[in-house]
Amino acid sequence: MSRCGTCGKLMLLIGILMAVPLAVLPFYPQESNYTFAFLVPSMVSVILGLLSGLLPKKDKDCQQWNHALQNSSLTVLFAWLYGFVTGALPFVLSKQLTFVQALFEAVSGWTTTGLSVMDVTKTPQIFLFHRAFMQFCGGLGFVMVMIIFIREKQSMNLFSAEGHPDKLMPNLTKTAQTIAGMYLAFLGIGTFAYRLAGMNLFDGMVHAMCALSTGGFSTKLNSIGEYNSFSIELITIVLMLIGTTNFAVLQLLTKGKLRRAFRVSEVKFMLLLLAIFIPVTAFSLSHSLNISIGEGIRRAAFDVTSALSTTGFSTMSYTVWPPFAIGILTLLMLVGGGIGSTAGGIKLTRVYLMIRTTYINVCKRLFPARKITVSYYNKAQGKSLIDSTLIADTTGFISCYLSIFIAGSLLLTLTANCSLTEAMFEFASALGTVGLSIGITGPSTNTATLVIEMLGMIFGRLEIFIIFIGIYSGTAATRKYLQKKISAINIP
Repeated sequence: MSRCGTCGKLMLLIGILMAVPLAVLPFYPQESNYTFAFLVPSMVSVILGLLSGLLPKKDKDCQQWNHALQNSSLTVLFAWLYGFVTGALPFVLSKQLTFVQALFEAVSGWTTTGLSVMDVTKTPQIFLFHRAFMQFCGGLGFVMVMIIFIREKQSMNLFSAEGHPDKLMPNLTKTAQTIAGMYLAFLGIGTFAYRLAGMNLFDGMVHAMCALSTGGFSTKLNSIGEYNSFSIELITIVLMLIGTTNFAVLQLLTKGKLRRAFRVSEVKFMLLLLAIFIPVTAFSLSHSLNISIGEGIRRAAFDVTSALSTTGFSTMSYTVWPPFAIGILTLLMLVGGGIGSTAGGIKLTRVYLMIRTTYINVCKRLFPARKITVSYYNKAQGKSLIDSTLIADTTGFISCYLSIFIAGSLLLTLTANCSLTEAMFEFASALGTVGLSIGITGPSTNTATLVIEMLGMIFGRLEIFIIFIGIYSGTAATRKYLQKKISAINIP
């Protein structure tokens, strides 16, 4: 199947997804005037997808690509960029936001970030659902959703290019269906739990979608903190931890293989980080804000989990937090959640491997070489060797990630006219697809700041190298095409 055919199916899929928010209208008929804003981009996308599918398939062109990953990366990059623009159109057509603001909201939604420029107190319900649904689908990814229904010849390459490292089942389609099944089951359980805790059905579904996708969009101005409910906070913590856990580990948990699941290095490392930073942050909050240690633990448990899982829900304003606690949240946002989950950040496994590698290097200098043994780490599938290739890949990714983080933070100090600490927090949130804000991002944020944050969100969600490979592949293909046309013109 040609790349054009795959892109057409992805456009068709995005068009169908864009129509889903219309299902809210029977419950909120007063918002039926927004039907046009969703129906137009949905129908246009469906028509473009169908027309693309009717184009002649030129397998020969696809064979000219030197590497399958280049082809897949370009396809994935196209799908996400197309999704960003299409997702922004309802906000523009309804005059809810300017184009740049709408694009920012769509990028934040699809990338499961949660930074927002909307005033949710004035936003119609259909747009609140649209934002949450973008995050829910963005957590799975366009390719994952497509594979649930359609199997392409290049599905495995596309699946890997979108950032899904594990196959849960021997068959890729069954893997996608298994993940989607777990995702939907947790959505139902989460919505029901929120309803029991006092949320209305609409708010419960929106918050469940955004917690599981580690997105963080809320229907309330003060996020989860507006409910001031311990039970709602506890439910959210559980959903955030589910969302940030590798799908392969979740499969072990749903099958009752608890001992095997908790032997996974990534899981143990996550629990260790929570065990260290929750009490430390609680003490900092208690000392600086003059609250009880119990209240400090409650606040810290929620917000530390939100930062590490890259969800972005909050219980209070960070403008009153002490710099030490802000620094902890920034660090945890950089670390991020589980690899192969809906979370962003560097990812727990990479940080764990970096620490293990550092430990191994120190040991080599302290002990005789014969005492150094081969190192392994535990994945959901079993033990995996820590070899030179893995170390090189991990180091390369972390270096690129931190370089982008530094560059983005410095640029924000210029465009947002803020301190370096504030810029580092805000850009760590964007790059880690977290959504926590220290007050820089909002309805009045300037265009330059929004563009920098959008770039951070895209790099964070697509894991950097996919973007570089996609841009390189697109440039190379364009150059070849132009050279071919020029050569044809020059032939007498």
